[in-house]
Amino acid sequence: MDYFKHESAYVDEGCTIGAGTKIWHFSHIMSGCTIGGQCNIGQNVVISPDVVLGRNCKIQNNVSVYTGVCCEDDVFLGPSMVFTNVINPRSHVSRKSEYRPTLIKRGASVGANATIVCGHTLGEYCLIGAGSVVTKDVPAYALMVGNPARRVGWVSRYGEKLSFGADGIAVCPATGEKYKLENNTVTLL
Repeated sequence: MDYFKHESAYVDEGCTIGAGTKIWHFSHIMSGCTIGGQCNIGQNVVISPDVVLGRNCKIQNNVSVYTGVCCEDDVFLGPSMVFTNVINPRSHVSRKSEYRPTLIKRGASVGANATIVCGHTLGEYCLIGAGSVVTKDVPAYALMVGNPARRVGWVSRYGEKLSFGADGIAVCPATGEKYKLENNTVTLL
């Protein structure tokens, strides 16, 4: 075993877990999921069947990652954030055949207690503020807050707020990387 599992965690048979991953107290990794290397899975986390986590994902305490969720590399999921997997759940109606896929693209971060309604894509390096409720697709580099979440700005790969000039160019204050805003789309130059 080339990953760490706390003695109180459960890892079902049929999982693929990459080297260097750490699984902490009281977490449950269910069969059929794929977890990349160097991930950190906090306390009291559930990873449901067939979930895919890329490399270097950080999942904080008390998060359930449901079937239908795919996180690319370098995704951060804050404490107690929530995924859904059906639009209209009912206890007495089985809707397992209606799970809607949710894709979290590379480098995206989801803040504590945020909710991601199923069937949407969170773009590369977007930042979802704590407590926000995402009800639609999120563009790459977007800074989203509120309920429902709305875009209030743009952030760099480093997570710094970007200020675009009249020429549509912004520079990350932490790294010096340049970004272009054109037609409501941000790209790294």
